[in-house]
Amino acid sequence: MKKLFYFIVSLVFFAGCTGTEIEPSKPNEVSNYSADFLREWFKLECRIVKETPGFLPPQASRAFGYVGITAYEAAYSGIPSAKPLAGQLNRLIPADMPVAIPLNVRYHWGIVVNTAVADMMRYMFEKNISAANLAKINELEGQYMSAFAETTSKILREESVKHGKAVAKAIYEYSKSDGGHDSYLNPFSKPFTPVKGIDKWEPTDAKNLTPLSPYWYKCRPVLASNMTYGTPPKPIPFSFDTQSDFFKQAFHVYTQVTKNTPDQIEIAKFWADDPFATCTPTGHTFNIMTQLLEETNSTLERAVVGYAMLGIGEIDAFIACWKAKYDYSLIRPVTYIQRYIDPNFKTVIGTPAFPAYTSGHATEIGVGERIFTKLFTSGDGTYALTDRSQVQHGFAPRKFSNFAEMAEECANSRLYGGIHYDMDNINGLKMGRGIGDNVVKSIQWPSAIK
Repeated sequence: MKKLFYFIVSLVFFAGCTGTEIEPSKPNEVSNYSADFLREWFKLECRIVKETPGFLPPQASRAFGYVGITAYEAAYSGIPSAKPLAGQLNRLIPADMPVAIPLNVRYHWGIVVNTAVADMMRYMFEKNISAANLAKINELEGQYMSAFAETTSKILREESVKHGKAVAKAIYEYSKSDGGHDSYLNPFSKPFTPVKGIDKWEPTDAKNLTPLSPYWYKCRPVLASNMTYGTPPKPIPFSFDTQSDFFKQAFHVYTQVTKNTPDQIEIAKFWADDPFATCTPTGHTFNIMTQLLEETNSTLERAVVGYAMLGIGEIDAFIACWKAKYDYSLIRPVTYIQRYIDPNFKTVIGTPAFPAYTSGHATEIGVGERIFTKLFTSGDGTYALTDRSQVQHGFAPRKFSNFAEMAEECANSRLYGGIHYDMDNINGLKMGRGIGDNVVKSIQWPSAIK
């Protein structure tokens, strides 16, 4: 009886999937589905990160990252040669993940991913999300479910929803033990007493007297080996001697800011990604991913792989970077310059409330550079990118001839803004590139993507 049931379901599938995402003559593989709906989910996540209290850069990287991981894990069963992330990611145990029902019972992969992503979005923001944004999640889920259901049988809809929900629940349970669960409720980990010392971070504004997420380095990395690539050299030894290398680092920031061109000022603001004005640096990089997927007419297969790659790299980039920050608790340039060079010095953009070394922007964009290069070029990084992702926040698009140029501009923007030393940006970029390369090579991604 069970075999007969699965046979009937298979027949219903082939009668019911016509005209929604794939043609009847095509196999029911994820590569035959459009990624349009998934891109809209990540656009919505940008809005929710921006509008939900407590989602500052580390918390945002985690939210974007787990949604990306969920999308892939929900779909991999429909990708030939694909392996689950369970068993490859740090402490994500295969036995804890739902198993797809027998192969002769097919899923509608659009419904599976739509359901999984919607549930994961609700999980990631559940305690601080506004009623309006929760309604947006529910509305988007329903919109795509209605579209997919038009030519899909009831039993396939039910099995697809069931599997999507099971995947989201399993990844959420996995995320709850990573050390960052519900961190958005107290992102500054108050009460916290900053380390004291002449070379140590000090508050740079009256609003934030304690630094952001001082215990973030304790979070569990998604890919344990990423931490090897995420360990920078020690910063240049602190000194206020005018002939010292440290003084020269600070003086370079000072002279750069005082001589900034109009374009460099624009660059500083374009990449600033203030979490109260945009959806953080990770959100910016995810928005670029979304744009690239659209420009290249990528399928759902490429989209779930891309978002998962970027999600893993971004989570681990912030863990590694925050470890460096709190290993050294290094003084910010504005504090040093006002104390030893010019008391009237002002930065172009606001200085974030956490230590200087290394740059979070440089680290996370290094990840993006390497993953974009893997997915959208033949390996040399050449891609005529016009970054339009910030138009929604009032900025003109910026053009790049390759992804390395994009990453270097992002890293240098922190120098132009007056908030990072060169060593913060240079070593952060190296960290991010190492993490990005490791994500690409250490996980068994589908062969069609390689």
